[in-house]
Amino acid sequence: MTADRFVSPDHIRSLFSQAMSHMYRTEVPLYGTLVELVGAINADVLAAQPELAAQMQRSGERERLDVERHGAIRVGTAQELATLGRLFAVMGMQPVGYYDLSVAGVPVHSTAFRPVDGESLNRNPFRVFTSLLRLELIEDAALREQAAEILARRNIFTAGALQLIEQCERDGGLSEDDAWRFVVESLETFRWHNEATVSLETYHALHGAHRLVADVVSFRGPHINHLTPRTLDIDAAQVAMHERGLAAKAVIEGPPRRDCAILLRQTSFKALEEMVHFPSGADNEAGTHTARFGEIEQRGLALTPKGRDLYDALLAQARGGEGSAGGDYMQRLQSAFAAFPDDHATLRREGLGYYRYSLTDAGLAADAETRALPAEVLIERGLASADPIIYEDFLPVSAAGIFQSNLGGGEQRAYAARANRDAFEQALGATVSDEFAIYERLQAESLAALKG
Repeated sequence: MTADRFVSPDHIRSLFSQAMSHMYRTEVPLYGTLVELVGAINADVLAAQPELAAQMQRSGERERLDVERHGAIRVGTAQELATLGRLFAVMGMQPVGYYDLSVAGVPVHSTAFRPVDGESLNRNPFRVFTSLLRLELIEDAALREQAAEILARRNIFTAGALQLIEQCERDGGLSEDDAWRFVVESLETFRWHNEATVSLETYHALHGAHRLVADVVSFRGPHINHLTPRTLDIDAAQVAMHERGLAAKAVIEGPPRRDCAILLRQTSFKALEEMVHFPSGADNEAGTHTARFGEIEQRGLALTPKGRDLYDALLAQARGGEGSAGGDYMQRLQSAFAAFPDDHATLRREGLGYYRYSLTDAGLAADAETRALPAEVLIERGLASADPIIYEDFLPVSAAGIFQSNLGGGEQRAYAARANRDAFEQALGATVSDEFAIYERLQAESLAALKG
């Protein structure tokens, strides 16, 4: 087959994310409620803020807003992780960033598979936060060995999915028909199964080690545990969730509400308690499992290393060693972040965030000598604009906060082991990309384009 008959990875990613959304809406009807809620809020925000609407139209964000989703999945072995990496590569998704959640009492480390160039992000920014269970953090040696044996016996990918991954790698792409087959086969890895592969007794033992260990080890597939739409006003979404009777988190994870949104804010409703059948001799025992939940996110400006250092310092100040459980946490957070500039001109001038620069109509008509002026001068003269580059990644503290709140909330522990990026990349069979380098490249490309 010639390359011109292959569909683009962006197209396959769009097909997959749409199919995933349909599947998850069927499995978790409350997800459909979130999508409708977010759609209504976004429409209100865009109507009330024409400047924001114009900025999003200019940057290409408006078209992607309604289809934007992120999901999360947890796997148990290096082979599962490496094969997921190959599966996501078919869809043009690369591993970006390394996240150690063990510091917050969650025995996993993670990366985010996502597109990395501007055109692909605007086409469909679907991303999947993917975590690998760290069996070495299970203290009980016998249980650790049992969990490893259980995981070694399962295959979370269909034969058809594996065949199409190999075909894409060999031929350099997939046809439209093969792309659809790939989507259908790959969805099986992410599908929920209400039958466990372990006895109820084993499930309880794994659950005792950590709820997340039980979630990863006890089923024949990893199942997507949430799918997240993007809102333009997460505070309004939080209120709307309560009004609709959804058990929303008490605290929105991430930075406080600001005029210039930065990084990532997340909230969710608590995980569903779902009936599960556990094998027990000739019969099945009934039990329950909680893992899948609904999440909403608001994304803002991607911060530079300097900006991120300031964010981390202010967040630590707000948490004050007490975590986010204190009733006055949001007040402390708002107070601490008063030290973080909240207008785009200052954020640019102090090098705290990344921006995408483009010429206005007047700038396009200017001569080459004028266009060679510094970007800030062009902006002052109305010859160029600077739009925030949206943060496409995740925050370890926020991710752990979401995980913990949906694993019972009270499970706070520390692990002796800490970050082990080398081990993660060895399991993945690839190096994870540096998110700062990606944002820096996007900004640099836009600055170069100003000069013509």
